[in-house]
Amino acid sequence: MSDYTPPLRDMQFCLHEMGLTAQAAKLPGLSETNPSLIDAILEESGKFASEVIAPLNKVGDEEGSILENGVVRTPTGFASAYKSFVESGWASLPFSPKHGGQGLPWLVSAATQEMWLGANTSWSLCEILTTGAVELLDEFGSDNQKSLYLEKLISGIWPGTMNLTEPQAGSDLGALRCKATPLGDHYKISGQKIFITYGDHDMAENIIHFVLARTPDSPKGPKGISLFIVPKYLVSPDGNLGERNDLRCLSLEKKLGIHGSPTCVMSYGDEGGAIGFLVGRKNEGLAAMFTMMNNARLNIGISGLAIAERSYQQARDYAKGRSQFGTIINHPDVRRMLMLMKSQIEAMRAVAYDAALALDCAKRYLDESERAQAQARVDLLIPMVKGWCTDLGVEISSLALQVHGGTGFIEVTGIAQHYRDARIAPIYEGTNGIQAIDLVGRKVLRDKGAAMGAFINDANVLLKKARTDGQSQSIAAAAEEALKELTATTDWLVKNAESDQVIALAGATAYLRLFGKVAGGVMHARAAKIAASQPDDCDPKFYTAKLASAQFYADHVLPQTAALSISIRKGHPSVLALDIDQF
Repeated sequence: MSDYTPPLRDMQFCLHEMGLTAQAAKLPGLSETNPSLIDAILEESGKFASEVIAPLNKVGDEEGSILENGVVRTPTGFASAYKSFVESGWASLPFSPKHGGQGLPWLVSAATQEMWLGANTSWSLCEILTTGAVELLDEFGSDNQKSLYLEKLISGIWPGTMNLTEPQAGSDLGALRCKATPLGDHYKISGQKIFITYGDHDMAENIIHFVLARTPDSPKGPKGISLFIVPKYLVSPDGNLGERNDLRCLSLEKKLGIHGSPTCVMSYGDEGGAIGFLVGRKNEGLAAMFTMMNNARLNIGISGLAIAERSYQQARDYAKGRSQFGTIINHPDVRRMLMLMKSQIEAMRAVAYDAALALDCAKRYLDESERAQAQARVDLLIPMVKGWCTDLGVEISSLALQVHGGTGFIEVTGIAQHYRDARIAPIYEGTNGIQAIDLVGRKVLRDKGAAMGAFINDANVLLKKARTDGQSQSIAAAAEEALKELTATTDWLVKNAESDQVIALAGATAYLRLFGKVAGGVMHARAAKIAASQPDDCDPKFYTAKLASAQFYADHVLPQTAALSISIRKGHPSVLALDIDQF
């Protein structure tokens, strides 16, 4: 099983040479952001990823987390690695210095998240959830709640969780039954939650649960849901830990992958009611929780990129060493698979990092209208990044297994773990079908295509610049054709689907994939323009590889956009053609 090597050079190209670092540095509060600072952070975080948590990836898969005498025990090394992570300050990178954060761009955090997730997906899921918890509490928490919890969450000393799903509800959060009974300045929480990632574990002294529940007088459906902080151990006004709260892990799920990550069935209030504290306004908990969910969706999208990168590295190294009528990397079909992996990984990285930059803009622009425009871009990109990148994570890890041939199906090679671990991501934080519906219904049709139109206009400007160089002209031309497909399909949806929900729902997944492929093509054209303009004596192998990757994407991936466009505009009647009893 090969080791994980952080792809620092590709990250640096994406961040610096493609101009994302320079854009971030222009934002208020980020003037000191520069390539040297970012490179130092990437190098050190890369060492932590490859030397500390990557070696625990296989350990976590083989041992898994276990529930023993009411205590959830994580795999060997997980807890000590988390302690080192917290002590090194890695958890606090993008957060405000006001509460102990380092004030760095989310753009930098996206790059470090890629390395944590690529090194050890199961271990990293704890940190991802805590990041979302910080965002939620910072926006909706009271001053007292921020004082008690925010600094510990930012540091990672107390990790956070997200408690949404219940056995009878699934993704229908309006069907939640967990109860919150008022009692003085707090509530008594009772009920059961399922699929709670890191709901209990031995990696920290306290765990801060964010729980959706209903008060006795709440209306039915989504509008009757409130949000509560329910700590594992109660916290006194001076910040010290008090008694154990009335909550426990009933069982751990046995899963296809991510064995090291404890997926808990949590019970609240078995002995009278867990003490919880209302976050924000009563009956507005779902809106607050979506702040945490959107943060998680971006990071889960990055997990698709991360596990694809690790799978590619292992497939590439195996192909170079495996001898079968010569080393198999010389076979054209193996080259095809490796290029399909490599080109799409580079596209994903650029698109995901661009989304992180948009998040920085939405948070830091001084002008309210500019912040609103940036937030509209974030809202547009997040469902695409989550859905497109996680689908590709599965596809690319499957291709990596295919490169290994029969040995890939054998657990000892390790590539099967990547495939199994990748499979959860298209389900996490709302299935990718839900992401597609969100993209089409809430992000395109609701504003009649305005945010998508802004994206398309910006893309056209970038592609016009990319066409000025001979070596990148054909790549930019292919991206322009794909962008025309996205433009025409968006116009068609806005015109036809608003009055016919079936059209929107039937073609939503294809539309998300179309958007992702086009966004990746625009980024490849941008990268090709940069690579083509380098002097001949400037790292020629790296830049010619960039051009080759972009050309492959233009030749093999972008042509798929025409077929997706046809299926969206013409294929919707056949989606619902059969009666239920004909299946």
